[in-house]
Amino acid sequence: MSLTTRHIKEFQSVVWKYYRLHGRVLPWRDTRLPYRIFVSEVMLQQTQAERVVPFYNRFLEQFPSVSSLARAPMKKVLALWQGLGYNRRALHLKHAAEAVVKKHKGKFPVTLPELDDLPGVGIYTASAVMAFAYNKPAVFIETNIRAVFLHFFFKKRTKVSDNEILAFVGKTLDRDNPREWYQALMDYGAMLKRTIGNPNVRSRTYVKQSRFEGSRRQIRGRLVKLALQKTLTLKRLESFCREFKIAPTLTQSIISDLVSEKFLYVRGSSFMVS
Repeated sequence: MSLTTRHIKEFQSVVWKYYRLHGRVLPWRDTRLPYRIFVSEVMLQQTQAERVVPFYNRFLEQFPSVSSLARAPMKKVLALWQGLGYNRRALHLKHAAEAVVKKHKGKFPVTLPELDDLPGVGIYTASAVMAFAYNKPAVFIETNIRAVFLHFFFKKRTKVSDNEILAFVGKTLDRDNPREWYQALMDYGAMLKRTIGNPNVRSRTYVKQSRFEGSRRQIRGRLVKLALQKTLTLKRLESFCREFKIAPTLTQSIISDLVSEKFLYVRGSSFMVS
């Protein structure tokens, strides 16, 4: 589909109208501080906005600045993260904060390459910070944005690539006000998922979420939670395997991953949160 100026204006009008009437009130939309926006973007990965709100507020109460997060013990960061899931995000957030303090003297980077260079930060998160903190017209895509463009411009297509969608994102971007425009797109996409189903099933990137119960991810989360409460001795790990009916070899494999990822460190024959 070729986009004319009329198509773009009509599309923008529909999205803006919905946003003016139904835009969500979210705490990270009330700030322009890059650190706070960065925290929200990491938390929002694979997690619905409404669920993130209380975690975001509690996290910033404990770590109100990038330097306070950089100084914090990993154990404290992970403890505050419990219940939000995907603990790797907490690790990436902490390491990124340390890099900002060490490499940038505590000042958040203001260019896309510098943001993208932070540990655990991909091009999406870096671009989102550019848009929401600095109001720069970075072109990016996430699940709700993807849903909007599939709905409007790829109605009869399946296996649509993100590169195809990104071309439309760039052409329709409100370059004078990218911050609010992306908020409007995200809100419209969230509405579509509630009302008509998920257009993202027609995306090439779509993968049906695997079963969580009994998954490796669930076991990882349980082990991290247990390690926050007490040292993981061999006896406790044996008890853990019996309680949850998990093969010891699987537990050992996950423990090895957690050590290599620096969630845990080894002390003798025991494992502790870094």
